[in-house]
Amino acid sequence: MNQEPDAYGGPLRRFTDPAYVPLAASLQEVRERIDALDCQIVALLAERGRYVKDAARFKRDSFQVSAPARQQEVFDKVRALAEASGAYPEVVEAAYRALVAGFIAREQQDFAAMEDVPPEESK
Repeated sequence: MNQEPDAYGGPLRRFTDPAYVPLAASLQEVRERIDALDCQIVALLAERGRYVKDAARFKRDSFQVSAPARQQEVFDKVRALAEASGAYPEVVEAAYRALVAGFIAREQQDFAAMEDVPPEESK
């Protein structure tokens, strides 16, 4: 009996943690709030992407674009932020690993389409 849940019905299960506080009255309300968050997340990803593109201007070669030490720094930082904010650290880290891989692939394309700044202009 595989069937989608009733988005407007009441809850069918409950958490055993007495400290849990429900956030919505229906699955539809949960979905609407997630959709609103997705709009904010995509806007922030667009802004992050613009900074990633700009970062390519300061890099000499494709190794510097990939910046493995910086990648690890980002993963460690977001995992710590997740733990401190009550997010699922493993989900945040996995998401950032995918995001960073995508941003690096895009930054490599942007980097390849650039030209070197003459030495007299790079001061």
